[in-house]
Amino acid sequence: IKTPETEKREKDEFVAHSGSACCTALTKSSSRLLATGGDDCKINLWSVSNAKCIMSLSGHKSPVECIQFKESDEQLASGSQSGTLQVWDVEAAKVLRTLVGHRANITSLSFHPYGFFLASSSMDTNIKLWDVRNKGYVFRFKGHTQAVRSLAFSPDGKWLASASDDSTVKLWDLTLGKTITEFTSHSAAVNTIQFHPNEYLLASGSADRTVKLWDLEKFTMVGSLEKDTTPVRCVHFSLDGSCLFSGSTDSLRVFGWEPDRCFDVVSVGWGKVSELSVSNQQLVRSSASMVSLYAVDLKKVKMTGSAVIQGSAQQNEPSTEPKGTKGVALRRNYVRPTTTCSTQSQNWLNICYQFGFLSECFLCHTVVSLQHKAPPAAASTSEPRAELPVVAPPPAVPRSSHLPSPPSQTSAPSARGRSHIIPSSRNEPVGLNIADFLPHGFISEEDALSQITKGHQTMIAILSSRHKNLQNVRMVWARDDLKSAFKMAVSMNDFSIVVDILNIINNQTALWKLDLCTEVLPQVEKLLQSKYESYVQTGCSSLRLIMNHFWPLITDTLKATPSVGVDITREERHQRCQLCCDHLKKLSVLVKAKASQVGRNGSTFWELQLLMVPLDDTL
Repeated sequence: IKTPETEKREKDEFVAHSGSACCTALTKSSSRLLATGGDDCKINLWSVSNAKCIMSLSGHKSPVECIQFKESDEQLASGSQSGTLQVWDVEAAKVLRTLVGHRANITSLSFHPYGFFLASSSMDTNIKLWDVRNKGYVFRFKGHTQAVRSLAFSPDGKWLASASDDSTVKLWDLTLGKTITEFTSHSAAVNTIQFHPNEYLLASGSADRTVKLWDLEKFTMVGSLEKDTTPVRCVHFSLDGSCLFSGSTDSLRVFGWEPDRCFDVVSVGWGKVSELSVSNQQLVRSSASMVSLYAVDLKKVKMTGSAVIQGSAQQNEPSTEPKGTKGVALRRNYVRPTTTCSTQSQNWLNICYQFGFLSECFLCHTVVSLQHKAPPAAASTSEPRAELPVVAPPPAVPRSSHLPSPPSQTSAPSARGRSHIIPSSRNEPVGLNIADFLPHGFISEEDALSQITKGHQTMIAILSSRHKNLQNVRMVWARDDLKSAFKMAVSMNDFSIVVDILNIINNQTALWKLDLCTEVLPQVEKLLQSKYESYVQTGCSSLRLIMNHFWPLITDTLKATPSVGVDITREERHQRCQLCCDHLKKLSVLVKAKASQVGRNGSTFWELQLLMVPLDDTL
């Protein structure tokens, strides 16, 4: 017999692992794929439509306790009971990266919305930020006193929120690596958090059976929703941000705020719900143990209204509407990069990539290089809201003026951004006007050939000289060493030769030594100020390599206690380290100044700025 409640939801239950299933995750873009992790140390991928296992991933040595898809769904991160992280290529079904650093169970994972970062939390109370591309550990956030249960990046990628068993929610500034604020109104462990898709608003759900909403401009609580009769396991904003779904052990509730109100209640027996996701007018929920999927038809769920929550009603019904209760919240919207190309164009690029027509490098470069603009604002409740202009961050945020925010890629780059940068990929030669090569009337074949070959001999001479210089550098490298070859390349006063050598050795870390760093760093400073994007990217790659592989040695050497007696080798090493440190401090200032640029360079400089945070501590 179908009741109004059973018509709203459908259930699918299946055995996912040979042992217990520990965690589940739904794909972000479509919710058509479910990943499960189990005690058998495997990750299984399932089709949501028919509960069919389509892939099994093996690599962990201990039970898989946490999994998360990237926004684009092509990568999956997993965390195990031993504290090991793995990043998977879903299409190729292989491990891309293995990250080791936590000392206890992984409890939560979150991919950065625009960069190549992954945040992880653990029972060891630490939060770590990783660079997925080079397996690098970037930063550790410390402050919680008990296990961290949930992580979420803000839609603009500037902040990271964390929820913990210590009953607190913390907001972290990724640029400063410090806590912006702490919310302490919950009276029990906080299980879940999520940012509003557009507005400066954060929702948190707790074991104290409440859902709370936090204004991220004033850092105050703007709503406390207390209708749940069991601990809140997960929360999820609707796609347009007009309402909030709350999943507890026995029910799904739909809330509004300012004023607080409950629009609808759907009674379910789904137990320890682990994730909610909206797709095609359906709310899909997953849970571990005996894996089950619930699909709630949102067309039959009330998501608007004026029923205001009063007191702590226990019946599973929306509250009655009080008279004269209205409220409008004015809140700033996130500014985040959104490509101006149409959805159809992006889909075409993805299809070409899937069938091998485009390389991954070309696809990523094409998408990143597009101009960007801010998305249209969406109201967070059913009531009308005033449209707010984009303004600077509020004074309440303790942000240092010399540490800029991540680059905002707008549709009209500033003169300081990309107007003087020559991109790596372009549709026409630099400095050439195509109209100069087109005939303005009838010309003879001889004149046409003369026009075509104009400047050809000059170009041949330039390329021949470059080839000869490279051969000389190669001979010195083979006869002496890499440092001598690099010094010779610098003496040629041809940046293209220096860039050619760096492009080779940037991919071979075994060739690098401390004395080579003393020669490379002055050239990196020049490359970062070049007008050519390819030169800038090469310099950034060299700087990233030096920070990752030599900064610990530099700091240890400079902080070491002076030895007794004369140690010439140690003194020479100390001098090299001091020289490198001085260069790195200059580069840190330069990187900070350029981190506000837009486009590919701006993103790279911002990532370098995070990597060079330790330089702020005076040795």
